[in-house]
Amino acid sequence: MSIQVGDSIPNATINIVQDGVQSINTQDFFQGRKVVLFALPGAFTPTCSAKHLPGFIKNIDSFTEKQYTVACLSVNDAFVMSAWAKSQDAPASINMLADGNAEFTKALGLELDATPFGMGIRAKRFALIADNGIVTHLFLEAPGEFSVSSAESVLATI
Repeated sequence: MSIQVGDSIPNATINIVQDGVQSINTQDFFQGRKVVLFALPGAFTPTCSAKHLPGFIKNIDSFTEKQYTVACLSVNDAFVMSAWAKSQDAPASINMLADGNAEFTKALGLELDATPFGMGIRAKRFALIADNGIVTHLFLEAPGEFSVSSAESVLATI
């Protein structure tokens, strides 16, 4: 079962690409702040690189003005996430979260089996808003779609 509005962010360990690579606990990351988390199937993939991350880069100041922390999650290792952030000129204010073993993605119940495409287990495309670790909004895309989890769509709700 996937996470729902009103649920607490599950406990998992992931890596954050910030001044190198650091392991963080998800509950600690979400505690005491408002977070917009957007997740995508993979760094360097077409829609993720052309639309999803660029939309959040373009709109990061609007999220910051509204006092939201923004985080990008992918089932990639931290080195891939770091290289992707650099290639996209992602500002440091977008937290790049690497869920290399899909531990957090599976805990959310939002994993995607992309093994038929040679990509293994990935995250479904989604965004969520959490306030102090409690999910207040969930924007889950239908397979192959990109609309409700866009930066513009999420911004329209806050």
